[in-house]
Amino acid sequence: MADAEQKNRRAAGEKASDPAPANSRRKGTDEKEQKSDKTWTVVGIVLCVILVPILIVNYTMIIKGLVNKNQVPTFLGYCPMIVLTDSMSPYIEEGDLIVDKTVKVDDVRVGDVISFFDPDGNGTSVVTHRVVEVLNENGKLSWRTKGDFNNTNDKTPVPSSNLVGRYQFKIKGAGSVAMFLQTTPGLIICVGVPIVLLVAFELIRRRKHEKATEEDTAALLKELEELRAAKKAAEDRKE
Repeated sequence: MADAEQKNRRAAGEKASDPAPANSRRKGTDEKEQKSDKTWTVVGIVLCVILVPILIVNYTMIIKGLVNKNQVPTFLGYCPMIVLTDSMSPYIEEGDLIVDKTVKVDDVRVGDVISFFDPDGNGTSVVTHRVVEVLNENGKLSWRTKGDFNNTNDKTPVPSSNLVGRYQFKIKGAGSVAMFLQTTPGLIICVGVPIVLLVAFELIRRRKHEKATEEDTAALLKELEELRAAKKAAEDRKE
């Protein structure tokens, strides 16, 4: 009789311990969900780090361009420009995106590549050529310039008041991409795609969180049912 009672107690203990694997499974699921959440968080941070500065720079340049139509828009003293000709080839070529920095006119030296409003142009066209001579006539500073690919110097010296900036670096071929982004489809891609990506990321993140919550709830309910069943079985054996 005592042996039978002990067996019943052991059986009840085994039944009561059945939910343990459920706890292990839930723990493993929680760890996977935490890793997934961390991954999506990192993705979101990377998207923000890349896209937000691009949007800020684009909007700043657009607004400055609209407000000051007679000036080249800058951002923190730097101005990106698209190269339309090969007059500076092979140093700078058509389709490149160059970045100039605003500098003091007294800092311009022979050999520097500068961007300036063309003194022979319509007042809005910008040229990027190399300084071959610094002129100072009657206290008026100007520069004689020349394109590396051209055989002769530019016709008219460039007054210091026409200076836009001094060349810093280029991104080869990026000017062609930038020109496309200035079109209507390009603007849609430049502005719309980042917004869509951010919204899509947020929706995916929320959906994953909701799914994880639902799975946790289902696991807890299942575990509760198992505990109730084990308790009832143990009570039935005692009777």
